[in-house]
Formats: sequence, structure tokens, C-alpha cells
Amino acid sequence: MKFLIIAQDLRYSGTSEGIVSRSFIANLRAIYPKAIIDVFYIKSHDTHDCNDLLGIDSITEYTIPRKIPFLTKWINKIYWRLFNESLRERYIQNLYKRKIKTIDYKSYNHVFIRSSGLEYETLLACKDLPILKQAIINFHDPYPTFWDTGSNKNLSNLELFRLKRMKQVVDNAKVCVSPSTYLSRDLTVLYGSNKVFKTLPHQFNKSVFNFGRAKQVREKQKQCSITYHGTLQLGRDMDIVLDAYIDCLNKDASIKANTEFVLRLKSNQYGRLKTKYKTISNIVILEANDFSSSYVEQNKESDILIILENNSNYSNILPGKIPVADAAGCQILNICPKESETRHITINETCIATSTNKSEIATQLEALIKLQLDHAPAILAYGDYFSVDQFKSSIQDILN
Repeated sequence: MKFLIIAQDLRYSGTSEGIVSRSFIANLRAIYPKAIIDVFYIKSHDTHDCNDLLGIDSITEYTIPRKIPFLTKWINKIYWRLFNESLRERYIQNLYKRKIKTIDYKSYNHVFIRSSGLEYETLLACKDLPILKQAIINFHDPYPTFWDTGSNKNLSNLELFRLKRMKQVVDNAKVCVSPSTYLSRDLTVLYGSNKVFKTLPHQFNKSVFNFGRAKQVREKQKQCSITYHGTLQLGRDMDIVLDAYIDCLNKDASIKANTEFVLRLKSNQYGRLKTKYKTISNIVILEANDFSSSYVEQNKESDILIILENNSNYSNILPGKIPVADAAGCQILNICPKESETRHITINETCIATSTNKSEIATQLEALIKLQLDHAPAILAYGDYFSVDQFKSSIQDILN
């Protein structure tokens, strides 16, 4: 069997799509050890991505320049307002299209097309190409951005024309997939598709990362270390979580004496939170570190990992950090909306709290801390949801 994977982000540095795309390839190799797996890597960044760790048969790499010609930018100032389409976006998509057109896709049994970021260039570049009829295309988030539950974008004509263009891609693709059952359901409705979007959860496979490079690992200072690693964009409210933790500190002297809450933030809220909580010695706010160091720190020095989603009533995405947290082997507290994919896949109520309910967050956090201080084994928040066997079942459903 021969697989072709068209990828847009395989960065080793810890981008969400880089992590899950690398892991997807590794797990595909695990379940099809004798298959031919070739990668066509079209990226917009000039980085060394340690692709020798991927276990593939071949890789073809191209770097797409992001610089837009001056004339295109100048005309686009008027064009998008008149015709509701962006010449800038079309210019970049055409650069991707020229590369994808060169692929001898007919020699493969299965073609996967993965995208990255907010603009989905690899998918949209295939709109009029015959490869699309054989392609399994992946939506990592809602598209256009307006339909992301954490977005604050308005529904403009520009967004509607993006939707119209992507609908043509969806209609002509062989199979459409997303990482979430909620998102697959919503995209099936959104695009009025005659094909049901399949679900293939995000993956994390340690074999395609070299954790020997970890250099910035902070050793925990208390018996129980609660940690959050990540950003605070798209409606994620860390204040309510930290305030709930302070309620736990004030309620129980043992928690105050034996716990710490460590944040590794890649966020413009870093300075504000550091100032707000500077008098609380149990709260330690640090800047984000590299992915290798972050994973080792979570795996070896963390006891309770916080997964934080937006504070709306609904979320249809599967955060890419969830399979990473699952692999770390720690206790996990999911703080998410009442209706969400995260809640859907969490099999133990002890591991879940509603993102707008401070009292509930404090109660659940206190319970997990006490389990940790009593040396109880970690509760498996997601069961075997991210196992290779489950991945194999999902892949076979998609291919068949």
C-alpha cells in the first residue's frame, strides 16, 4: 500500500499542527509498517524540522515565500472591497497550487492533505485540481474563522466568499475529516455536504521528537505541582482558574503548604497576570519554554495538568495539547464549556469542570489535589481514546 501525505507544518518546535501532523505520520507507520509513506512538505517557514525521525520513505520539501508583490497588495486594497475576495490569499494559494500540480498522485492508493493555521492554503490550492478527487482532507479547526467558537470575527461578505470557495473543495474531496466528533458534525451541516465528515482525533507520538534536547526544565518545589502550558487566546480565562486555586489555598492549610501552581505562558497576558498574582507565593508565572522542555517538565515535574478552553457555552474543537497531556501520564483537569468535545471524550467526572464556574473549578481542583497528596494513582481522563488501536480503527473507517 502506498500513502502520500501533503503537509503544511511538520515543525519540531511545538506548533500545534506540527505536533499532531508528525504524530499522525508516526502512527500511520505504526499500523502500516510495510507501506510506502511519502511526504510532500510545502511550508512557509525556513526551519530544520528533524524529518529524519518521521520513519517515512521519502520527503519532498518546498518553502513558499510569504512576501506579496507590491502591485498585488495595492490592487487588493480596492479589489476585496468590490468583489469580496482577497488577491493576497489567492496569490499565496496559487503558489501552493503550482507545487501540488507537479505531484504524480495516481501512483498512490491514498492521499492525505493536511493544512495549518487559519488560511488552509493546501486545501484551497486544490480546488480545481484532479488530485482532490482522490484526497482525504483534514480540517484542524472550523473554517472560515468566523465559525470558530472562540473567534470574535464578524460575518462579512469576505468570510462568506471564503465559505463558498471551501464548499467547492469539500464537495469534490474524496473524504473530509476533522479531529472532533462535534466539529465533524458541525462542518457536515455548515457545508451542506452529501458526505459525512469523519473523525480522526489529534495524535501524539513521542517517537518523532527528541526530548534529549530539553534544557529549561524547572524542578517542582512542592509535593503537588499544578501546571498550565500554553496560550490564553480565543476566550481562555486563566483568572477564574487562579482565583479558584486561591480559594483552595485559603480553605485548606495543607494545600497552601504542599502545592504550587506553575504557568508557562506564551501570551500577551503574561505581564498582567504576573503583576496581578505577584503576592501569591504559591503561584509561579513563567514564560513559555521550547516544546521538548515543556513536555519533559509536564512528564517529570507536574502532578496535575490543566487543560483550559474558552469560557463560552460551546466548543467543537479538540485542543492539540490534549493528547500530549494524556501521554504525560499526569492527573488532568479539563476546564471547558458545558457542551464541548473535551467533555465528550472525558470518561471520569472528577477530571472536568465548567470554564465559567469558579466554585466548580475549586471543588474539582481540591479533590484532585487531595488525591495527589494521598499518593493515589492518576485517574485516566480519556481512557484509551488516544491509543494506536483507536487510531487504527478510525483510519480503517476513513479508508473504507
